[in-house]
Amino acid sequence: MLQDADTCHFLPQVLQSATPTCGLGSEGKLCSEPSCVVELVKVAHESRLKSEVRPMLKMMNCFVMRGVGEVGMMEKAVPRPGPCDAIIRTTAALVCTSDVHTVAGAIGDRQNLTLGHEAVGVIHELGEVAAASGLFKIGQRVAVNAITPCYACDNCQRGYSSQCGGMLGGWKFANLKDGSFADYFHVNNAVANLAPIPDSLTDEQAAYCCDMLSTGFVGAEHADIPVGGSVAVFSQGPVGLMATVGARLRGAGLIIGVESMPNRIALARKYGCDVVVDFTKENPVEAILKLTGGKGVDSAVEALGSSATFGACVSATRPGGTISNIGYHGDGDSVPIPRLDWGVGMSDKTIRTALCPGGSERMSRLMRLIQTARVDPLALTTHRFPFTDIETAFRMMRTKEDGMVKPLISFV
Repeated sequence: MLQDADTCHFLPQVLQSATPTCGLGSEGKLCSEPSCVVELVKVAHESRLKSEVRPMLKMMNCFVMRGVGEVGMMEKAVPRPGPCDAIIRTTAALVCTSDVHTVAGAIGDRQNLTLGHEAVGVIHELGEVAAASGLFKIGQRVAVNAITPCYACDNCQRGYSSQCGGMLGGWKFANLKDGSFADYFHVNNAVANLAPIPDSLTDEQAAYCCDMLSTGFVGAEHADIPVGGSVAVFSQGPVGLMATVGARLRGAGLIIGVESMPNRIALARKYGCDVVVDFTKENPVEAILKLTGGKGVDSAVEALGSSATFGACVSATRPGGTISNIGYHGDGDSVPIPRLDWGVGMSDKTIRTALCPGGSERMSRLMRLIQTARVDPLALTTHRFPFTDIETAFRMMRTKEDGMVKPLISFV
């Protein structure tokens, strides 16, 4: 038991309420005396025993990537938590185009890896240290961000938690471990990564905070949009639409969307675009320059993951402006920069990138924006499926047939 507890990064934090007999562990400080450490671990263990863990099912259904280009359902054992972790019974999930890229081989081959990274559910089991925190209880509704950092490694402590342990290392679901398209899924470092869902929010609303809101909003945050300034958001898919909302919340004076699909153009206008440029009818860079009196926008957001749109972002941004990339570039060995429009490297244009910021604090803030009606993501849900039909939902997300924007998967 002591060895397991010592592996948890959050033991000093979650056992603050347990006061060692020597009194040296007060005020949130963990005493190093062996007898006190043993006592604290004992408290954690007793909390685990009192957490009324429900009997675990032995097997569960999962939607997996069998290999590059191949998906299907399979049975796996229900996971068990480590001392700092949690097991969530899934109630609702969203299919993401990132899952499509992954299956296509964008990050290499994966064998029988459970897909999914946008899910909410109820707590089914808690590790002893997570239970001892007193922050959670069995059956509690929680949302889990797509990115689940440890918050203890060097990158996390440097302020780049999405790069936990290495580049893209915070992206664990359906990358480094099984994802959330399953009856149950595992969450590491539960104290930092579980976000209780307010009673006023539905599971569907909360699920949008797991990736779409967090990624879209960081696109606007990193774009450094001046109050009253101009921004172009390239692609009005679900992430781009939330970047549009983020730009409006950040005080943009002119929001230009770039999109061609009629239903997404309508959503772009609903969510805050002042103008939508249809790139099938006119050159988007030329149109943006015309709309800005030949100057270009202060900021551009790349929300598609395309070399062409990234280049257009650089070309459409004025000198000293910012290009914010949140698109998943799923193919090719390089992403070229248009040399002359980049001022041959001396235009003072800033390029920033981001991977969906995670953590319970970020999730709570995003859910607050829905609670206070600053954003309503439900218009993104164009299709609904039971978990048994997830393969159909995945195929439609790949082809974007029937005007699909975002499919909701129900587990209950």
